[in-house]
Amino acid sequence: MELGLSGKRAAVAASSGGLGFGIAAALAAEGAEVVVNGRDATRAEAAAARIGATAVVGDVGTVDGAVAFVAGAMDALGGIDVLVTNAGGPPAGNAAAFEDDIEQYRRALELNCLSVIAMCNAAVPGMRERGWGRVVAITSSSVRQPMPHLVLSNTARAGATGFLKTLAGETAPHGVTVNSLQPGLHDTDRLRSLYGDDTSGAGALVPTGVIGDAADFGALAAFLCSDHARFVTGAAIPVDGGASGGLQ
Repeated sequence: MELGLSGKRAAVAASSGGLGFGIAAALAAEGAEVVVNGRDATRAEAAAARIGATAVVGDVGTVDGAVAFVAGAMDALGGIDVLVTNAGGPPAGNAAAFEDDIEQYRRALELNCLSVIAMCNAAVPGMRERGWGRVVAITSSSVRQPMPHLVLSNTARAGATGFLKTLAGETAPHGVTVNSLQPGLHDTDRLRSLYGDDTSGAGALVPTGVIGDAADFGALAAFLCSDHARFVTGAAIPVDGGASGGLQ
């Protein structure tokens, strides 16, 4: 299926590996001009070279870093048609663990909520002016079904989802769609840091019996960026192998 992404300019945050790289690779394969991002210059530049992209080095987990990433991508590409927001997750812990440490919530909100808002605020006005744009945010399945011991992520990503849903309604008349993807367990470095090289234990938690693949995740994101998905906006789509138990 031709996605109509050839020549589109795509900025993919936190994409030197994992799900972000899966999306960057899928967009590049469709002919988009892609900016890859990461905090480590060597890793980001290597990832960009693999797919014929440009690297913009920086930490998108802060508001200043998020704004700088969008500015760098605009300089490299001459504008942004597709924005993929993404960042790492905050520390694990339950609510009681942070009762005396409100600063942890502040950091989590900046990492997984305010950074998303900052990137959108910087990139979306240009999309509106041109009458075409795509925003895809990587959030978490914890937005749909909060996960135990991840109170910081549950809180921050839920806030980002509320912002994205509101933004989608405001930008829809201008040809700009805004959607989020809620990944469950995928084969990434972060998952392996939790489970080790043997991820069969993680797969046992998923109805499909296996964990997700970053390339498949990227293909779904690329479709949301396509002309075919012009009528899909404001959606928060679980990509978790059926792990979410709710009806919505």
